[in-house]
Amino acid sequence: MPEFNPFKIAQAQLDAAAVRLGLDPATHELLRWPQIEFKFTLPVEMDDGKIRIFHGYRVQYNSARGPTKGGLRWHPEATFDTIRALAAWMTWKTAVVDIPLGGGKGGVTCNPKEMSEREKQRLARAYMRAVARIVSVSKDVPAPDVYTTPQIMAWMMDEYEVLVGEHHPGVITGKPIPLGGSEGRGDATARGGVYALREAGRVLGIDLKDKTMAIQGFGNAGQFAALLAHEIMGLKLAAASDSRGGIYNPKGLDPRQVVDYKLKKGSLQGYPGAEAVTNEQLLELDVTVLFPSALENVITESNAPKIKCRISCELANGPTTPEADEILYANNVFVIPDFLANAGGVTVSYFEQVQNTYNFYWPLDEVHRRLDEKMTRAFHGVYQMYQREKVNMRQAAYLVSVARVAEACKLRGWV
Repeated sequence: MPEFNPFKIAQAQLDAAAVRLGLDPATHELLRWPQIEFKFTLPVEMDDGKIRIFHGYRVQYNSARGPTKGGLRWHPEATFDTIRALAAWMTWKTAVVDIPLGGGKGGVTCNPKEMSEREKQRLARAYMRAVARIVSVSKDVPAPDVYTTPQIMAWMMDEYEVLVGEHHPGVITGKPIPLGGSEGRGDATARGGVYALREAGRVLGIDLKDKTMAIQGFGNAGQFAALLAHEIMGLKLAAASDSRGGIYNPKGLDPRQVVDYKLKKGSLQGYPGAEAVTNEQLLELDVTVLFPSALENVITESNAPKIKCRISCELANGPTTPEADEILYANNVFVIPDFLANAGGVTVSYFEQVQNTYNFYWPLDEVHRRLDEKMTRAFHGVYQMYQREKVNMRQAAYLVSVARVAEACKLRGWV
């Protein structure tokens, strides 16, 4: 499989939007690059007493529309270019759902699956000590991403408060509820995607009740997608996969039982009443809805012609390459692009910041109502652009979001 540089893909996607929007060269060049990049080393004492050096990153891509916002990815393959791309996508994501934030992202190259809780806490605190000077509620607000949890966010928030000597819960989102987290944050990414999927079914004239779905990537977002798409729209779970492989039963699987099995066993392998499938095979199954919910670049020009779903709802960041996008569009696969489909997470993170600032917290139904409103409005804004400009849905989402960020940069007098 060829190597993909996610940041070059992010830049290529922006370039296409810039040409169609007729952006002047200075604005286009400004939006191609992060405003601030920070790379650092983190010496951390491990449980055996040895010091290990980790590489950490924080990228603040664009702050024209507000403080930058974005998750922290702890992953063995996290690179500077991965973080840059994710920060760019966060910029377009906050703009497409029209919340007053910019885009940022952070990460540490590590394998948290091989670390104890004490080691993770020491790494979390070391990371916050390194970035404390560039984060705050009015500068840059980190959040969870791949392999980071509410507990890790809690340690980071506590370290920040120790450093500044004040209570600042809003400096981090995705916190546990007792420390100022928001109701509804846990399933927000999947719930937002399901709301967008519901609207896609309506505009495409597809009754999704009893139709089939396959979920590639059965982590937090994938598990909640299985439960919520079944609960809200009556979709039937036909297949699911994680890093070790997948399961398939065209007659349907019970989403709650599959989630419980995954949580108990740590993988989907051996799930009774289903045949084994690979991640690659799952993507090509004949289902109505596909949820790519794992990592980048799983749908490429080599497998895109074999994708049979009617709707691809991208809960992962960057799962489809630009070449694959063109093939899917030509083959009438309706893609709800990542930075629209998975924007529920940052939207409820924004709600968390608002609640922290007011020190007043909303009930769960209020969070769900506001999220539904934001996602529905964002979907239809992108869909109208898609119809008007006769482009694919990702290009339409870029046209909406890049225009908003470019306008903010111009109003500030930057370009």
